Amino acid sequence: MSAVERVIHSPLSTFYKWEATQPDAMYLRQPVNGTWHTYSWRECGEQVRRMAAYLRSLNYAPGSKIAILSKNCVHWMLSDYAIWMAGYVSVPMYPNMAPTTVRQILDHSESKLLFVGKLDDWEYLKPGVPETLPCIAYPFYSVPGFPTWDDIVSKTDPITDNPDFPMDNLCTIMYTSGTTGVPKGVMHKFYNFAYAAEMAFPALNIDNTAIFFSYLPMCHIAERLLIEMGSLYTGGQVSFAESLDTFPKNLQDTAPTIFLAVPRIWAKFQEKILEKMPQKKLDRMLKIPIIKGVVKTKIKKALGLHNADQVFSGAAPISVDLINWFWKLDIRIQQAYAMTEDCCYSHTNYKDRNRIGTVGLRFPGVELKFSEQGEMLVKHPAMMLGYYKEDALTQEVFDEEGFFKTGDKAEVDADGFLKITGRVKELFKTSKGKYVAPMPIEMKFANNTDVGQVLVVGYALPQPIALVTLSENGKKKSKQEVSDDLVKTLKAINATLDSFEKLEKVVVLNEEWTIANNLLTPSLKVKRNEVEKKFQDNYEKWFEMKDIAIWQ
Repeated sequence: MSAVERVIHSPLSTFYKWEATQPDAMYLRQPVNGTWHTYSWRECGEQVRRMAAYLRSLNYAPGSKIAILSKNCVHWMLSDYAIWMAGYVSVPMYPNMAPTTVRQILDHSESKLLFVGKLDDWEYLKPGVPETLPCIAYPFYSVPGFPTWDDIVSKTDPITDNPDFPMDNLCTIMYTSGTTGVPKGVMHKFYNFAYAAEMAFPALNIDNTAIFFSYLPMCHIAERLLIEMGSLYTGGQVSFAESLDTFPKNLQDTAPTIFLAVPRIWAKFQEKILEKMPQKKLDRMLKIPIIKGVVKTKIKKALGLHNADQVFSGAAPISVDLINWFWKLDIRIQQAYAMTEDCCYSHTNYKDRNRIGTVGLRFPGVELKFSEQGEMLVKHPAMMLGYYKEDALTQEVFDEEGFFKTGDKAEVDADGFLKITGRVKELFKTSKGKYVAPMPIEMKFANNTDVGQVLVVGYALPQPIALVTLSENGKKKSKQEVSDDLVKTLKAINATLDSFEKLEKVVVLNEEWTIANNLLTPSLKVKRNEVEKKFQDNYEKWFEMKDIAIWQ
């Protein structure tokens, strides 16, 4: 059915549908201190309606902003629905951002109230919350001094009708994680979520038998669409992770049918597998017909992916080598591509149409074109309304036909599969006057399991160099072993590159790139600008050193 023929239903009307048609079906599951707490559609509806009635009683102007600061949990989703049901706009925030960024977003969005929930360190974030801003604390998590969710819903009568709002109404402002600077507030209306969900999930053949596992930040567009909208529009079930320590067990207990991870998570999975079964032993086992099936099943069960019908990678590029490695285990990763600005609706590989090395085929209704510089532009009915309070910036990122400028370079093969080839603005010029695209070179490091993170740099140097941090596997080896492996990798990579692209050195940095030191975004993307700013004064010195592998 085409986009024009399909009837698009609002998120709230879809919630009311499941509340009425499968009230006793389990919707949400959350582990607290090792015990699973479960919520049916009826129970969720009751709590959402009571909280919505309370929010409405505050008499904020229609469309007022209400923020959410919490890790993923049941009440994250319930508060989002309650905000909508009351006629307001939700402003989700990353729970691992700096307090200064929390304050910047709260001030910029003019949020009237804040839901505070599951956090690693509330005392650290607290200075970012204005003392005059009303807050509501989620259940299970001790945030003293605020009215609690349970107290409010126990004293408030529920909304008994089914309020809904025009699909063109603004429903959320999602602040991007900021790989290039200050977060921007991406505005989406109800129709955008509705369109993206109603078109994507039937195309992927995901229905109400789906079991989702939520652990990536819910305020990221990928998790918001796949988990929140996915469960809402399919009627499927969502389970949450309790903590980093319990993540493996929570994933095993859930055994999701749909699973999404960013490339860094897939790399961590690979590390854990190789810790227990080194590559040579794994290769040997996979060559024995009578054993290889048992080995694959055991690994998938250990990961919790034994029931996974579709597994995705998104949010950042993943290497072909890593995908091929998992395919040998019958874990067939489907790489996808989208952005906050296009409501996570652009391209994906399908279970039965999966071309490794590409980000897949266009979703229905997606239009694509390329600028003279090779930049990819996309357009469809669920594109963002723009950046909040940034009219000039909004105009800058759309062309005269309403296509969004992605900033990515790409190419489409004869069968329609899209391959991302680099970033328009990440090109750098060496001192020889040659432009180098770093991303394709960085991806070639994935075969070396000693490497955790990598950035190819070289502005004003004669040749590029690679900055790397070590994986857990690499940290267990001697410097000489790692150096030998890196030199071998460098020679293999250079054999595939043009002369002006060839890497002169690889620099091993002791300090890992993390969210805490501001070198990773909350969605685990490397902040290229910040890494360069931190280390660029050393480039010439490192370039002149005699060794190929340099430890710093």
